[in-house]
Amino acid sequence: MNASNRIFRTFPVDNTELIKWQMLNWCNRFNICAFLDNHRYQLPGHRYECLAGCGSLASVQAPSGQALEQLQAFLDGQTDWIFGHLSYDLKNETEELVSRHTDRIGFPDLQFFVPRYVLQLNEQALTIGTTTGDHEAVWQQIRQEQVASGSNTPPLEIRERMSREAYLAAIRQVQQRILRGDCYELNYCMEYYAQAPALEPQAVYRSLTCLSPNPFSAFYRLGSSFLLCASPERFLKREGDQLLSQPIKGTERRNLADPLADEQLRQELLHSPKERSENVMVVDLVRNDLSRVCTRGSVTVDELFGIYSFPQLHQMISTVRGSLLPGTRFTDIIRATFPMGSMTGAPKRRVMELIDELEQSRRGLFSGAVGYITPAGDFDFNVVIRSILYNQATGDLSYMVGSGITWYADPEKEYEECRLKAAAMQSILQGATC
Repeated sequence: MNASNRIFRTFPVDNTELIKWQMLNWCNRFNICAFLDNHRYQLPGHRYECLAGCGSLASVQAPSGQALEQLQAFLDGQTDWIFGHLSYDLKNETEELVSRHTDRIGFPDLQFFVPRYVLQLNEQALTIGTTTGDHEAVWQQIRQEQVASGSNTPPLEIRERMSREAYLAAIRQVQQRILRGDCYELNYCMEYYAQAPALEPQAVYRSLTCLSPNPFSAFYRLGSSFLLCASPERFLKREGDQLLSQPIKGTERRNLADPLADEQLRQELLHSPKERSENVMVVDLVRNDLSRVCTRGSVTVDELFGIYSFPQLHQMISTVRGSLLPGTRFTDIIRATFPMGSMTGAPKRRVMELIDELEQSRRGLFSGAVGYITPAGDFDFNVVIRSILYNQATGDLSYMVGSGITWYADPEKEYEECRLKAAAMQSILQGATC
């Protein structure tokens, strides 16, 4: 489908939040949709308050092996908007690895699609892109969507895939591997799970992002598989010949009841030797990845140890930029940079082997990426963290959390950090409202 066949029309809006949730409900009519939500953050590279692709005119889906080759062939035949995802298990192709654990949610290793409709929402307008000229009908359908005030999902019984004691033992194992020289830092994750036969995905997403609004949130549906994502992290953005990556490594709780105490926590994060050393390791890894597809000498660190405050947590974020080599294709970039260093560790290939050996769950779409590619070839993808994965057909629900482990990590504190990262998801699934 050629981009010249897609026509855009703009409609004024006077209540951005209401239209956003009406858009979400309308998009969920389709068997496939990607709803990307900025939540009014003004971070570098910000373009849309909300961007959505709904329905499919053409798509590609592939397991690891020849997935990127199939994707590139698909991209070469398109000049339209494209949305989709990269699963963490695509590592099996990029690094010739394996995944031994069971996948209970069912997202493919890779899927991209040309949407039937593209919706672009900014503060005063909704722009609708369609190839069939039905802009007015779509606008009226969106405006007529009823937005419920809350979810009817009953509280869930949430379980840990591994006990606290097993987690602490696993972290000590990671540290022994570091002592042996197998790696320097490893992002170790654990899983929470539940059976949820009556979950309302769009209502849970609304509640989650009301409690924890973050700039790279996403509601993503492929058939009966849903991603409800409240991510604060960008994986990779391309604009022209510029690549931008913003890895997060460094976490501290908020104290919203006491601004002075909250600022003290922020300063502790900024000056923590442990968090700074972890952040530097990941920045070096990202610089190395970008240098494989960028011109010599162009990879620079725009910001090191930036502290950004979100509703639940303070985060340490660094920004790395590079200038692409001419002729570099999308899949060349992905082969060089995926999976992202903030969710793996260093050295990347070895830690991914250890992750599969020491973790007890298959990551799947968790610590993968969801995003879009424009007709001009620019793109923006998040890191899938702080996310609920749900299979509506089986009722399987899962969410994972993790942290970067170094030799100096305190296993007890790492466990508490994981609990902190899981708090918003757990409270929503156990009946909390925003």
